[in-house]
Amino acid sequence: MGMAAAHEISLGDPYAQAVHNALEASVLVLNRLFLAVHIIPVKRAFSLLLRDQAEVVSFEDGQYATYNFDTWRQVSDYRARNFRQVDDDWIRTVTCEIQVPRVIRLLEYDRIPRQSIKFNRRNLFARDGNLCQYCGKKFSTSDLSLDHVVPRTQGGVSSWENIVCACVPCNVRKGGRTPKQANMALIRKPERPKRSPLLNQKLSNKKYESWHMFLSNAYWDVELG
Repeated sequence: MGMAAAHEISLGDPYAQAVHNALEASVLVLNRLFLAVHIIPVKRAFSLLLRDQAEVVSFEDGQYATYNFDTWRQVSDYRARNFRQVDDDWIRTVTCEIQVPRVIRLLEYDRIPRQSIKFNRRNLFARDGNLCQYCGKKFSTSDLSLDHVVPRTQGGVSSWENIVCACVPCNVRKGGRTPKQANMALIRKPERPKRSPLLNQKLSNKKYESWHMFLSNAYWDVELG
């Protein structure tokens, strides 16, 4: 499909930047029963489509429509010429331009993942919205650290309720003390999220609004990642 070649184009070129942004998008994966099970990168989604292990699911005129890779390529060609939307992502291959699907369905998988949320750095940053929980300012992930509210030297544990995002200056200022000892206040109490922080983050983006119809309340707690 020429996706690897797309990365070699200079990102100073507007088209190359658009390709890069498209490849950075995410795709919601449904199992055979149309239940959400994962969120995957665009390249992985196209790999599944090309191997006929999945199909594109699209919501059109009040009903679902499904497409294999070849028919989706035809639909993409028509949309590219007539119905290109601002929030759509597109990948250009050697022979055509194809729209990045928002949802795909696995054709031979009907399992549902265990209902838990991974306790990891990525989900902690997502839970706190990349905000330092002491000064309240937003930072890039590379400029944030993780802080034990009650330091480990004072018996603090590594848990959802005891770790928060903190900018480097605030983390240095707090040191090995509790917020009270350092005369610092948390902007909100850290808690275990009730649903995937990364999923919440994606759903706030208009380009993923089609995901809502596949995520009923019964499946909010399913780990998607």
